Amino acid sequence: MNGRSDFTARLAVAAATLTVLLTSAVASADDALLKLVEARRATDRAVALQLWNWAEVGYQEEQSSARLQKELRDAGFSVRSGVAGMPTAFVAEYGSGKPVIAILAEMDALPGVSQAATPERSPLKGRISGHACGHHLFGTGSTSAGIAIKNWLVANRRGGTIRVYGTPAEEGGAGKSYMVREGLFSDVDVALHWHAGDRNAVTNEPTLANKSAKFRFTGIAAHAAAAPERGRSALDGVEAMNFMANLMREHIPEDARLHYIITRGGDAPNVVPEFAEVFYYVRHRNPMVMAEIFDRLVAVSEAAALGTGTTVKHEVIHGAYSLLPNDVLATTVDGNLRRVGGVTYDPAEQAFAEKLFATLGKTDVALGSERDVQPIGRRLGMGSTDVGDVSWVVPTIGFRTATWVPGTPAHSWQAVAAGGMTIGLKGMENASKILALTAVDLFTQPELVARARAEFEQRRGVEFKYRSAVGDRAPPLDYRR
Repeated sequence: MNGRSDFTARLAVAAATLTVLLTSAVASADDALLKLVEARRATDRAVALQLWNWAEVGYQEEQSSARLQKELRDAGFSVRSGVAGMPTAFVAEYGSGKPVIAILAEMDALPGVSQAATPERSPLKGRISGHACGHHLFGTGSTSAGIAIKNWLVANRRGGTIRVYGTPAEEGGAGKSYMVREGLFSDVDVALHWHAGDRNAVTNEPTLANKSAKFRFTGIAAHAAAAPERGRSALDGVEAMNFMANLMREHIPEDARLHYIITRGGDAPNVVPEFAEVFYYVRHRNPMVMAEIFDRLVAVSEAAALGTGTTVKHEVIHGAYSLLPNDVLATTVDGNLRRVGGVTYDPAEQAFAEKLFATLGKTDVALGSERDVQPIGRRLGMGSTDVGDVSWVVPTIGFRTATWVPGTPAHSWQAVAAGGMTIGLKGMENASKILALTAVDLFTQPELVARARAEFEQRRGVEFKYRSAVGDRAPPLDYRR
């Protein structure tokens, strides 16, 4: 072998050795980080089950918010509570300087879905609410990840800031929209979130922007048989509005959504209703198109009032932007999701899952898929979330882990059941690890943050200016009372 060949060979060996050492060092660092999460297992499980038992609905999460704040304060975070006019909202922070990495932590339950942690329908006596969307896992898992990252920053003497945002009332109260409007994300570099689910997958897909309002009609009461000509029916106003809104469906984009319920229609058939109320949702993936449809709906309500001799006022209840995808961040999270992997059931969990799975009917997900990681989701999601507002002001990415039995729909008693036992807790622990690994990637790779920001700017456009869909209204703190 000549000198040049020998040098080339030795260089190749040195390069390979360095690669092995670097890979080993990265793996070792990752293992140390994951151990920081695992060290909190008993505490995290206790906290999550406390939130599950309390099952506090939107803007009433007093105990849940206080519990999460206590964990963060005890871990050395500074905590600002009651932010953006919401008593249960908070921002917890540790560190200083850039990058600023945010982790979202939801905590609200849903009314009307009480359920024990059993694989058969069994509402809990004395309770009407339940964590049918897994926000007890969401809030606890995010809090745990934030604490693990803080401990990693300390151990490695790293600069940068980790924040945990306690975000109330996602289920129709749009808590994050008010936090964004308040400017609480103005200096954040990347925001991370996750969600309970029936599978393991990065959710890099747009949702529907959403705006809701209650339209309240006022008329004149009168005896419906003896003096109907003296009355003006508020219910007529509601029904006229609904009729015209249904005609309008033909003339809005086919991927828009428009739905309503009559929340008050009067008190007795023989009294012309003096007051009636209808509650509308308007959705579209483009926030600007959604806003245009909503403005048309307001005009319809005014026409209905004019035609029925009544008056109408509307109150915006909540509004949320669509999720803005980010491929750079999605690829990073997907790698960490695959490193952590899915959920493995023990024999007792397998028996629970099989019994619950039998209650689900036809599903497109097989039992056993909780162990797998699905491809990155890219289809249009037909739901809505106030995470969307965050994603239009800062690069944002989310994912799901299998906290529920495969095939379980959100907002179901089956979701409550699995979320109250170890199947849900195992998925939560995986989520904490994925959040922690991703945050460390962002702290150690400035170019990753820069590429995510560049894609974010390209997607939303240089002319974009955030205007809250909730306008200037105060948070509807009593919307679940």
